[in-house]
Amino acid sequence: MDRPSIDPKTCIGHVHLKVADLERALGFYRDVLGFEVTQRFGRSAVFLSAGGYHHHIALNTWESAGGVPPPPGATGLYHLAILYPTRAALADALRRLIGAGIELDGAADHGVSEALYLRDPDQNGVELYRDRPPAEWPRTTDGGLAMSNAPLDLGALLAEAPPSR
Repeated sequence: MDRPSIDPKTCIGHVHLKVADLERALGFYRDVLGFEVTQRFGRSAVFLSAGGYHHHIALNTWESAGGVPPPPGATGLYHLAILYPTRAALADALRRLIGAGIELDGAADHGVSEALYLRDPDQNGVELYRDRPPAEWPRTTDGGLAMSNAPLDLGALLAEAPPSR
């Protein structure tokens, strides 16, 4: 059966996370990663964005105040991925994480992208990444993608961070 493809301009618009402590989560997404608050709903929800968009990330405690992360082996969100526009912007994110004392779960060069993996304060998986231009993506001999999971040189990445403000 031939199924029609989704419109190629379709993208994931935002993620909405249940968190245990709104201020703690806000401290990570606003103060460490640098997202800006666009709106608050009292002490139970906050919306954040980059570049003035209405929201890329929403955080709430409506059903989760004081809650605990799901146990290993449970279904749910594996990670949310935040796409940075340039390698320098990803390097700046790495510098922010180091400055905040946040440890990485891993870092990988996937050929098509470079990625940093970590956990937010509620133990949600977070991927910070940048895509390489499609012309640089590794390909198989028949033209398919040849993604990989090679180590990412964090020192080389950090060297590309813009000067601190």
